[in-house]
Amino acid sequence: MPVAVDRTRAMPAADAPSSPVKTSQAQDMPSAGTPVNPRKRKKTKVEGAEEAWSWKSLTDSSASRVPPIFTKDGSYFFSAAGPSVKIYSVATGEVVSTLTPPPTSVSGAAGSSLQSDVVTSAILNPHNPFQLITGSLDGYIRVWDFLDASLLQTLHISQPIFHLTAHERFRDHVFVAAARPTKKKTSKANVSTGEDNVAVLRVSLKPTAATAGAEVQVSAEVVGVGKTRSTTGLAISPSGGWLVATAGHKAYVCQTVDLKAGFTKFVSPERLTCLAFHPSEEYFATGDATGCIRLWYCLNESIAIKTPGVEKTAQTTTLHWHAHAVSSLAFTPNGAYLLSGGEEAVLVIWQLHTGKKEYVPRVGSPIVHVALVNNGGEEKYLLGLADASFAFVSASSLKISRTIARIKLDPAVSHDRPSTSTSVPLAIHSLSSTLILPSSHPSSLQTYSPSTSRLLSELEVSPSNRVSRRDDKPLQPSRVECAVLSDAGDWMATVDSREADESFRAEVYLKIWRWDRKAGFWILNTRIDRPHGLKKITGVAFRPRARTQDDLLLATTGEDGNIKTWRVRSVKTKSEGVEEFWVARSTLRFRDETPSDVSWSPDGSLLAVSVGSHVAIYDPDTNALCQVFTSPECTTVRSAQFVGSSGRYMVVSGLRDVLLWDLVSRNLRWHYHSLNAIERPVVHPDEDQFVAIERVSPPTTAHPPSTKILVFHPLSSSPTAIRTLPFHLRSAVSVPPSGFFPTDPSGFTLVGITDAWSVVVFGDDVQVPEDEGASAQGIARDVTSGKRTLFHDIFGASAFADLGAAPSTSTAAASAAQSWKGKEVADVFSAPAHLVPPLEMLFDAVMDGFLAVRPDDADEHEDQEAEHDEEMDIDETAVPARPIKGGAPLDRVVDRQEMQGFVELFMQCAIKAPPSIPPPTPQVNGIHHKLNGIPPHVNGIRTTPSTPASAAKPNGVSINGHVHTPSRPSPAQSDASPVVKAGKKRKKSLG
Repeated sequence: MPVAVDRTRAMPAADAPSSPVKTSQAQDMPSAGTPVNPRKRKKTKVEGAEEAWSWKSLTDSSASRVPPIFTKDGSYFFSAAGPSVKIYSVATGEVVSTLTPPPTSVSGAAGSSLQSDVVTSAILNPHNPFQLITGSLDGYIRVWDFLDASLLQTLHISQPIFHLTAHERFRDHVFVAAARPTKKKTSKANVSTGEDNVAVLRVSLKPTAATAGAEVQVSAEVVGVGKTRSTTGLAISPSGGWLVATAGHKAYVCQTVDLKAGFTKFVSPERLTCLAFHPSEEYFATGDATGCIRLWYCLNESIAIKTPGVEKTAQTTTLHWHAHAVSSLAFTPNGAYLLSGGEEAVLVIWQLHTGKKEYVPRVGSPIVHVALVNNGGEEKYLLGLADASFAFVSASSLKISRTIARIKLDPAVSHDRPSTSTSVPLAIHSLSSTLILPSSHPSSLQTYSPSTSRLLSELEVSPSNRVSRRDDKPLQPSRVECAVLSDAGDWMATVDSREADESFRAEVYLKIWRWDRKAGFWILNTRIDRPHGLKKITGVAFRPRARTQDDLLLATTGEDGNIKTWRVRSVKTKSEGVEEFWVARSTLRFRDETPSDVSWSPDGSLLAVSVGSHVAIYDPDTNALCQVFTSPECTTVRSAQFVGSSGRYMVVSGLRDVLLWDLVSRNLRWHYHSLNAIERPVVHPDEDQFVAIERVSPPTTAHPPSTKILVFHPLSSSPTAIRTLPFHLRSAVSVPPSGFFPTDPSGFTLVGITDAWSVVVFGDDVQVPEDEGASAQGIARDVTSGKRTLFHDIFGASAFADLGAAPSTSTAAASAAQSWKGKEVADVFSAPAHLVPPLEMLFDAVMDGFLAVRPDDADEHEDQEAEHDEEMDIDETAVPARPIKGGAPLDRVVDRQEMQGFVELFMQCAIKAPPSIPPPTPQVNGIHHKLNGIPPHVNGIRTTPSTPASAAKPNGVSINGHVHTPSRPSPAQSDASPVVKAGKKRKKSLG
């Protein structure tokens, strides 16, 4: 029986073998009870050299700074994502192609935040609507043919590009806002501040003669227009006569016919944030940092008169509703309305000639971009949101029609980003093969399926008010700190908290959710307020391999010093059901130490708690302290985890140290000391190995960050492999071999969240399912699919059928001979309801679709078959008599509900006897009537007899005032079916 262990019985660690990079202080420390080895310890060489680990980003993290651009027909739109441009289908919302440039020497890592090849601007070629022109921070201008997904031209101007525009008046020329080189350096990192200084250039797309055949070309002509501060907008008027740039508190205006004259500066009272030109008139609109929208009327001939040293003011009209900065503006094609959006997550539609406005509130996230599309039907507004999602708004109803969303991971601009030391929830749900990820809003979680690359759902863990801030200081919502799942996948525990301020006290909630297998969603089961008081929760873990519900435990640790376990309690309800919820089971303390982490052994028989410089091992069933492991070389234990499926070893990590304990021999096998900070180790789910993640700090801010992954085996303190990644990680979990990625069971595959809020998969031989539109693919133009117009709604789709593509007579006959599939009847009702004729007139047309027309030469074929049958002696098997129907037999089963609909249709339309005609002579037609008053069943329909039960029913049974003729003939009539002619021999192939 395990007994409690005091401090004097704690296991020593000085006799453990040391890592080659171990500190001298730890090497000189003697072992208690073990003689010191007089030989000098030799440094062993690391087995594997550093190699780059294979990795792939699952999705794009941040919202694009480039507004979405629609094709001329409105069928597709472009959205920049890092160095690539994704092409979305408007009809389906799926990515159909991705335009990715070839790698260059200055390209950054997709997982890092220091990318230099990010696309910052994109426009359609005004002379060729099937070409896309992009500009990026690496100074490249690229011309794409997006139909063939081919890169046509690459120009390099050697300066980062921020904005790009063009006009049909300037053939083979584009205007760019590029960083202007400066000699001024910052005092700390010696980095150029050239991004604050911008030069507007006119760049020719024609290359020089020396670079005409090169892969990367140089422009033959670059003309400077003027100098500005960091630009927030660059556009040319629809007439092509004016070039306008916005930067800082000024609007820079230049006549395109006289570029040498440079810019005329117009002063704005506030910092300008966006720019849009009116589609037909010579004025433009700007938005500023205070939420004001100004219409500038300064594009006239008087602009040519300049006074040196004097900045002009222009006649403007002010529109003000937004409480915060206006992020995007867009005019409607007719110029009657102006659309604006910002941090409030409200789309405002301004009617310019009256000043009235309408709103589309609660779009889900702050609006970053606004675009318009009209693909032949109703006009729609496309909103690019701060969480990297898109929302389509109907112009007629002013309601969101649909959204396009993938992983919404980048925190919204209205909330402060959590620091890199803040824990980030990340888990793998085995039942649904999905990832549990943080959302753009800090109080929500999202479920993402890597196999289908779809965002399945979003779970609001803590309900919060998503109204924008009133003052400069926003109200901080609750943040989800962690999400832990049970190994069976039925339970999930989340911790959300909010820090105290002058208005609210601190809040900490432990919420336990249950997975609804039918609905495929998490349902809140128990909420525990302040499980560790107002102190922070430091560790949460479910007990693995619980055989019954009573064995399932949840362990938590907090900064209050308590170690708590929770269990499931079942209570019978009044409706004879069973209600399950979680209650506290036990509370423990280890001296006066503060626990920092908790974990379970693979079989759930031991509970390891990291407290101070110790690791305490408990028996969860009896709450008895079994063992305490202490190492003087690791003064602060951050985590302790069991290694492998057997759980014999336990890896303990500190700030820069990794220790491995053998639980069977109770000895420290080895110790590894690193020069870099070590994150929480990640253990392989099956094999006896684990990885330690080191954050390598870059020497300067100009260098990208990197992460070193050390793969360890319990037998050696030297890493068996060293891998590198070009980004830092906030969190990482190991993917089980039976997960959603095809992995090697003995290798490592991990999923992590980078500091730049990207979800990446990395490991040995990473194989991620390729998205359908993840690569460059040609777009096939479907010329046969017509667009729905107002005339389709008036006259119906059948009125616009292509008569020239009508099938031939033989094809039509063949199709008429086929059985009814149940879909053709929908074409009859494709017209609007007010144009559809009465149902009585449609009955024949509908029935003609049910039954095949008897061909004219059927009699001749039957005569030939009859003569052929007389010449052959065939042993016939008895076939039960049944009525014969014209045409081919049905190839599907008609259910009772469908037959009931047919019967009601016959009763209302086809078999409506005139009231003056007396009922026919009563005949028994094979329907058995019961004499006890129970109405008979006809084709599964219970009918109400109009005569006493003992009376004989006529052939036309009266039902609901209509005469009903049973569809099933009597045995006497089956031999003389009206479909088969008299004197003709029945075909032997029946049945």
